[in-house]
Amino acid sequence: MSDNNPTGHELRHHTPRERAERGKSFRSTVPRSAHAEFTPPRKRTDPVDLIDAQSAKRVPELVPIRYGRMSESPFRFYRGAAAIMAADLAETPRTGIRVQCCGDAHLLNFRLLASPERRLMFDINDFDETLPGPWEWDVKRLAASLVIAGRANGFSVKERKSVVRTAVRSYRERMREYAGMGNLAVWYTRFEADELQKAFAPRLDADTLERWDATREKARSHDTLQVFDKLTHVVGGRRRIADDPPLLVRLESLMPKAESGMLETEISRLVERYGQSLQSDRRFLLETYRVADIARKVVGVGSVGTRCWIVLLLGKDDEDPLFLQAKEADESVLAPYAGAGGYRTQGERVVAGQRLMQATSDIFLGWERTTGIDGRRRDFYVRQLRDMKGIAATENMSPKRMSMFAWLCGATLARAHARSGDRIAIAGYLGGGDVFDRALATFAELYADQNEKDHRALLDAVRAGRVRAESA
Repeated sequence: MSDNNPTGHELRHHTPRERAERGKSFRSTVPRSAHAEFTPPRKRTDPVDLIDAQSAKRVPELVPIRYGRMSESPFRFYRGAAAIMAADLAETPRTGIRVQCCGDAHLLNFRLLASPERRLMFDINDFDETLPGPWEWDVKRLAASLVIAGRANGFSVKERKSVVRTAVRSYRERMREYAGMGNLAVWYTRFEADELQKAFAPRLDADTLERWDATREKARSHDTLQVFDKLTHVVGGRRRIADDPPLLVRLESLMPKAESGMLETEISRLVERYGQSLQSDRRFLLETYRVADIARKVVGVGSVGTRCWIVLLLGKDDEDPLFLQAKEADESVLAPYAGAGGYRTQGERVVAGQRLMQATSDIFLGWERTTGIDGRRRDFYVRQLRDMKGIAATENMSPKRMSMFAWLCGATLARAHARSGDRIAIAGYLGGGDVFDRALATFAELYADQNEKDHRALLDAVRAGRVRAESA
């Protein structure tokens, strides 16, 4: 049995009936209604201390940007607070059935992205925190994110609970479907954007259909050539990344020429070596490109301050670009509570988790470890910077639209968990009723309350000068 198998040997050595009964048996020790519970641990770590501990490992001058973004709203705070919630979830009821967890399954980490065949898919996108762990943790993080986004949009309690129950019902019902399917059928399941439109069209009004079409077209336009036009310009006859400090800064603008030259050499070597983690045909394709320029990029909310480089590579000529993003991979926020996972490097952990959970992954997704950046050993994962990605604008969603999006997120998460965990046992535990759905709707409201308190704690820390926040 591999240390990286989330569920061990049980999938291979028990009948479907035995696995279903095993799932049902957990109801006696962990009633489905018990998942409604959330009470902060009596000795709960100060949330600002947890964020600060993460920040201590990051680029110091970028940390205030992280605090600035997390200060903006409870929802933006939640996006950067995966470590806080991981500590809280460790104290909540769980069955012990393990899957490959996303680790940060909030609703904005579900989006449109491109398959290698250049088809638009809907899938999970962010795997920085991925690790084998309890399936309940991902579902609860998704549920709480829906309530927090719903509060930001002014939804009533009834509307928010309906949205959460839609997501959880979708997860539960899809898991029951997967429990009845063969292993290959589950593995081949994917959500293509065109097929989703056909399925949803009869239930959508004209305005929603128009928004969906616009989102798809915008995602298709967000490709390498679009990034090339947006982020580069010609200087002295050569293509260069355009500085946009502090969010995007070329190496030559970051540090003296001698230091930037050494760092450029190390990152170029990282790109060359990381190719060994790719399939042989994709490694061959990568080798047809040459590194042309490198810059540091600020990304996301929770990731701000991690070392992230974008690398411009050129192929046939100076108008044939490939943009790669090399992002630092640290220990998952789940690791202190779920175990390290057995991966050799943190970059490999991210890539392995992504390949396991996604229906289809970026052809340039890989990993590498380096010891030459900042004089310390650091792990990185590499992927294309932007490849037909489209993200939902949740602030514009009505309760009906968010419910439909929630349904899709729940179904997608169920498929990801069904690939790696005991889908039959999970389905057996959840059953055909709505007990778990209603419990999660209650939990999500309670955790949204806690998130608002934690957000206020950060604002208090900023006002007191304990941490510094900057807008960017």
